[in-house]
Amino acid sequence: MSSSKSFEYLNQAQLFGIRLGLENITALLDSFDRPQVAFPVLHVAGTNGKGSVCAMLERVLREHGLKTGLYTSPHLVEVRERIKVNGQMMTPEELSIWLKEIKKHEEKLKKRGQIAGQLTYFEILTASAFLHFREKKVDLAVLEVGMGGRYDATNVVNPVVSVITSISYDHQQYLGDTIEKIAGEKAGIIKPGQPCVSGARNKEAARVIRKKCQELSAPLVEVFGRGRKLWLEKDSWPMTFVYQTGSQTYRFTPSLPGFHQGENAAIAVSTLEVLKKQGWKIEKKKILKGLNQTEWPGRLEIISRRPLIILDGCHNEDGARAISDYLKKTVNQPVILVFAVMKDKEVEKIASRLFPLTARIILTRPPVDRAARPEEMARKLPESSGKYFLEEDVSQALRLALALSEGQVPILVAGSLYLVGEAKKFFSGYHPARG
Repeated sequence: MSSSKSFEYLNQAQLFGIRLGLENITALLDSFDRPQVAFPVLHVAGTNGKGSVCAMLERVLREHGLKTGLYTSPHLVEVRERIKVNGQMMTPEELSIWLKEIKKHEEKLKKRGQIAGQLTYFEILTASAFLHFREKKVDLAVLEVGMGGRYDATNVVNPVVSVITSISYDHQQYLGDTIEKIAGEKAGIIKPGQPCVSGARNKEAARVIRKKCQELSAPLVEVFGRGRKLWLEKDSWPMTFVYQTGSQTYRFTPSLPGFHQGENAAIAVSTLEVLKKQGWKIEKKKILKGLNQTEWPGRLEIISRRPLIILDGCHNEDGARAISDYLKKTVNQPVILVFAVMKDKEVEKIASRLFPLTARIILTRPPVDRAARPEEMARKLPESSGKYFLEEDVSQALRLALALSEGQVPILVAGSLYLVGEAKKFFSGYHPARG
């Protein structure tokens, strides 16, 4: 099978949609002699912040000289962004090789009746990551859960630490319609006797995680629990945080902006302290250096200063709240918003946080079947109708935003990460002032 054919095999798998369950991924990995057990794992679930926490952990571990694997989703521009070793994407040739092998194994397993239906896009990429990490002999892999936790394809590992970030409403059609149900799905990554670090602030979610840890005799570290405290230094810019864990006090200025990234950094710090107790050689100064150097595109990413252009893939109300808080503290004027979300998102709740901060709103749609059409969003949000432009094509929407800005009015591109990915492609050929 040629390289183009192998990538066609991957892309066709997107047609099979989302399927939660571990039967197929387990059978596939067993046929490869279980690559997921060849390296230690940090497994990270949550509604918001899990990608940022993964990026912070990976950067700090690499600062310690460890050979790291990082598996995240979704990607913004290039699918290989999801699978990295020591910060480097796997090459197209490397991914193609694993895709060819996975397709061969899938065909054999189907003939034997060992897998049902088709492997999903996420299952194929998850297997590719495990195979790549084993071949590269990583010292430690950081895995981001795709959706939920209990039935997510990544949940075939026995992590040295399970990490759960914030929990709020998202993907209710798959995970449940209450915080308790959603938390229960996220808590599905907790393993017997293995420590769990929880950054859940919601009382109901924290209670579910606490109960699960008790049932499994899993030591629990609550990042914002008793004896631990995080605060923002007054008037600091960039934002500087102090986090007290009981045994240590950490002062850090995360390279990722926003108060929520201070919270994410506290989750990473707590996880690293658990690793240190397990015997990993973790140094405070390297933790701080790694936090201050982490890069994570598409999350309050500033790509221009004149005009100010910010990209953020907020996909629910809590994510939109974080952006809103940041804009209120740092931008002293209404913004031009380029906005898109998927059909299954609670667009009214996201809009309630973002739309009041705008001068103009351009509703658009990335080229994804699940994306809501501009006119559909407009019908759901009539109260802002006087501000709307409807533009189906993302490139045209961004050109309109630049024209409306006239180099003066800040531009926020927010909503779906698919929108952010399209924006990054567009701006890669556009060179605004960066001073």
